[in-house]
Amino acid sequence: MDRSFLILALAGLWPLLQAQGAISFTELGLSSTKGSPRRLLNGFGVGFGSLTFLALMVILGGGRTLSHGVTAHKIFTTVLGGLATAMVVGTLEEILFRGGIFGGLRRILDWKFALFLSSAVYALVHFLQPADLSGPVHWNSGLILLPIVLHGFVDLRLLLPGFLNLTLVGILLGLAYQRTKALYFSIGMHAGWIFWLKTYGTFTQAAPSAAVWLWGSNKMIDGWLAAVVLVITLILFPFICPRHENAPYSIRS
Repeated sequence: MDRSFLILALAGLWPLLQAQGAISFTELGLSSTKGSPRRLLNGFGVGFGSLTFLALMVILGGGRTLSHGVTAHKIFTTVLGGLATAMVVGTLEEILFRGGIFGGLRRILDWKFALFLSSAVYALVHFLQPADLSGPVHWNSGLILLPIVLHGFVDLRLLLPGFLNLTLVGILLGLAYQRTKALYFSIGMHAGWIFWLKTYGTFTQAAPSAAVWLWGSNKMIDGWLAAVVLVITLILFPFICPRHENAPYSIRS
């Protein structure tokens, strides 16, 4: 169902942007400039580096341990698949959530409020819980699954810090777009995070009696330590993501 939402959202993105007056790739944040590859790599470094720091803290703190017996073939396929998924998902989701939703809201609202609102939408979409249905599909099957999908919003242990962390992620990605006036830094940072999320469960395993609420699970960013790392990244963001003033598309601030 969540994949269906993403496909429908991407299909409706271009008509939405046209209705808002954003009819060019430049206004969508995809202008081709000389520094675009550098911003993409810098963003990847920030995303990858922040979660590398988190992973090291979790392992050194005893929250998780390194997996044993991982074959060279498994490492190769995991890394290759993680990189491919990171670039595809990072690009598509940044075009949708930052270029489309944040960019659209920013045209009619103050950019700070638009940033918070679009980040909450981003967190909401990613916070929906997976649900399975066994047996035949009937007209009310979706209604049966809906409480399971929304279960995280009535479970305080899932809501905090899970939803908070996803909102912080959205804020950081939106800030990167606001400061650089292009999506490349955001795409790179998003890809760096996705790469870790796709490989973390393969290279690490839960430690016995570890406090998941603190260290997080194999999802990596569902613990309070991840919240601390994200807040530190947010504080340091003006230094690690320099503002780009001479962009071809000026964003209202």
